[in-house]
Amino acid sequence: MKLIQQKLAYEQLLTQRPLSSIDLLVIHCTELPDLSTAREFGEKILYPSGTGNSGHFYIDRDGSTQQWVSLDRIAHHVQDHNQNSIGIELVNLGRFPHWYHSRHQIPSERYPNSQINALIKLISHLSRELPNLKHIVGHEDLDQSRVTADNDSRLTVARKIDPGPLFPWQTVMENTRLINIGTHAKNYDKTTK
Repeated sequence: MKLIQQKLAYEQLLTQRPLSSIDLLVIHCTELPDLSTAREFGEKILYPSGTGNSGHFYIDRDGSTQQWVSLDRIAHHVQDHNQNSIGIELVNLGRFPHWYHSRHQIPSERYPNSQINALIKLISHLSRELPNLKHIVGHEDLDQSRVTADNDSRLTVARKIDPGPLFPWQTVMENTRLINIGTHAKNYDKTTK
């Protein structure tokens, strides 16, 4: 597995944890146009600790994979679930640039095969590295909060929808031993095959 190390400048300020505490992978999409824009967002300092929001890994459309945060550091990638999880971000437009516009809630960019193949390789690598890794889920399943729509204050939209309806859960789940505990789990129960 070729991982390009691109650690964030504030990585050493993130809280340490034992690798044995990690049991969950969270799949995200950046909802941004490219990796460099995602990096700009990841580098922003948002907390008094001098840290910001980012995943541990970023997979670009061509399958190249970067590690921004070490496994033994807690990254801020999903509210209330950071301590025991690894965040994997896939570069994808999602709803960009109108994240909260009520008529712009269906993503249109598909995930390229090269990106999904790299994700499967990364999941396999992490499964070997992390002995207690058992579960996988989409960001949308862990953050189900709603926000006021940008275009109509009478409406609300999901704050997070990633990785979204175009993410190929079946392909990913057929190539991992992890258990999907999200809303798509019933479709990939290997015991029923």
